[in-house]
Amino acid sequence: MDCKNTITISRQFGSGGKDIARALAEKLGISYFDKELISLAAKERGIDPMVFENVDEKATNSLLYSLSMGLYSFGNGFSSMGDLPVNDQLYMLQHKIIKQLASEKPCIFVGRCADYVLRDKANCINIFLYSDIDYRVKRTIEKNGVDPDRAEQAVNKADKTRANYYSFYSGKKWGRPENYDLCINTGKLTIEQCVDLIIDYINSRSK
Repeated sequence: MDCKNTITISRQFGSGGKDIARALAEKLGISYFDKELISLAAKERGIDPMVFENVDEKATNSLLYSLSMGLYSFGNGFSSMGDLPVNDQLYMLQHKIIKQLASEKPCIFVGRCADYVLRDKANCINIFLYSDIDYRVKRTIEKNGVDPDRAEQAVNKADKTRANYYSFYSGKKWGRPENYDLCINTGKLTIEQCVDLIIDYINSRSK
């Protein structure tokens, strides 16, 4: 399939976003970027990727900094990135890299506010993956080896972190249907069915 679209995938924790993105990219014959964005950002900054790994998709903890800088500043550039919290350095670098990659070729981006970063890009399809808590807890236990007694807490904490990150950098509410083109309950479908559903949607948009 000759895909001309850029695709962003936002996802609840445990809903299978990474597996679906990887399978979709393989079927469409395009690249997908998830954790790879951390390595690319670290390479551009010339630092150890582990520095960014620990703050990936987490908003800065500095309330004073947030109030003083304002949401509008992100993505517009700063004279000295070194003065920013590590969280914000990573966001700005990923913001730049996402825009650059999307301008070069069709690809898939997982998380990192990509739908907001590419909000003005034509042919960009934004997808949100979700499922009920029981499905996500079960999947988290099986895929991540999380203690069953702590799995639900881990899932809820991860979702809260992602929601705070998205809200902080975009000023929008994570998971709201109006922010996306297509929302899929992954707990009701196999990975393959989710991929086929997304491709059907892409095809319908291109007609």
